[in-house]
Amino acid sequence: MTRHPYLSRSTPRVLAHRGLVTPDAATQGVVENSFAAVAEAHAAGADYVESDCHLTADGEVVLFHDDDLQRVAGDPRAIADVRLHEIEELMAERGGLVTLAQALEAFPEVRFNLDVKAAAAAAEVGRLVAPHTERVLITSFSDERRLDTLAATRAAGATTRPATSPGSGTIARLLAARALRRTGRVRGILDDIDALQIPERQGPIRVVSRGLIRDAHAAGVEVHVWTVNDEDDMSRLLDLGVDGLVTDRADVALALVNRRGTASV
Repeated sequence: MTRHPYLSRSTPRVLAHRGLVTPDAATQGVVENSFAAVAEAHAAGADYVESDCHLTADGEVVLFHDDDLQRVAGDPRAIADVRLHEIEELMAERGGLVTLAQALEAFPEVRFNLDVKAAAAAAEVGRLVAPHTERVLITSFSDERRLDTLAATRAAGATTRPATSPGSGTIARLLAARALRRTGRVRGILDDIDALQIPERQGPIRVVSRGLIRDAHAAGVEVHVWTVNDEDDMSRLLDLGVDGLVTDRADVALALVNRRGTASV
């Protein structure tokens, strides 16, 4: 399997989860998925920023995790019911709203890991990332939504697809196939997948294991684990062989990766 350009940089990868909000930035009111958070991740040296996509009432794709504005801005309205300028006003003192189009233009060196949160956003996300497929990974908890977004990139004229990580349904099938020792089925499930982006555990179920990492690597697929904020956990997972850490503390993870790299020279 040919490695996607999105994954051409060396491992381990640090994916800044919703950008980077340091403790100091948080005291100044900066929130996740804001322009300031993406800029801070970039400034800290993160090559990868993980974010989320919703569609506003007037059809703009914004980087925002929740379905509504309650947790971040104290406003109960759904993103889908609010126009762009209204969210911009709410985010003005929280680090600034960033649309997907703005993020791709303002940070041309950043590789974006985009979780498509709303079905209505799939077509527009696909259109926007079509000129940037070499530096975008598309994922979603919904495989249907993920595949719709990939199809939209092709419809928009992209000659290559973005990188992609599977949804929860595909992950469940993969774990079942591994439990049944169906090696061929595991390989088939991983076909056209570039990275498994998974939690270490899902409730009582262990998801990440040395065997899973081995099977993924045999299929040319990377393993990225979310969301890892403790430095000891970061070290343990890297020792286990994972390829990427999705973390709220990209600054801590980058420092750790740099120390490990220096120590191995």
